[in-house]
Amino acid sequence: MSTKVEIRFTVNGSPRSIAVPPEMSALNMLREVIGLTGTKYGCGEGECGACTILVDGLSVNSCLLFAVDCDGRAITTVEGVVNEPVGERVRDAFVQAGAVQCGFCTPGFVVQAAHLIDTHGAKLDDKAIKRGIEGNICRCTGYKKIVDAIAAAAQEAR
Repeated sequence: MSTKVEIRFTVNGSPRSIAVPPEMSALNMLREVIGLTGTKYGCGEGECGACTILVDGLSVNSCLLFAVDCDGRAITTVEGVVNEPVGERVRDAFVQAGAVQCGFCTPGFVVQAAHLIDTHGAKLDDKAIKRGIEGNICRCTGYKKIVDAIAAAAQEAR
């Protein structure tokens, strides 16, 4: 049995203090220890973006981040993103554009889209959206409806 490490951080604005094994990923900590299952395990290699979270406002693949590296950080998951105005607009735009197929990749896209809108605001065009979601994979459909949804949410933010 491995030794656990005490870490303190915030998740979706709430302070947390937990003990985790040093080898545990942030993804597994969020899903298995904290119970926030919106963030999905897709590939475990940082290739698909299903596990995208925000760490101190930066987009990160949580499968590649050790939980212990969350110590002292502010973590935002899809559950937190959709409770913010930009995240609400993104979520609603995905539904209205029909950008949700099976839904497995959607949490990662929603987090990344909200991050793009927060970061680029009015400068976010289709080219920037496509570049911004290169790390997110949807296996069900093409990306047109996803790009359209993000563009619509960005337009509302203007």
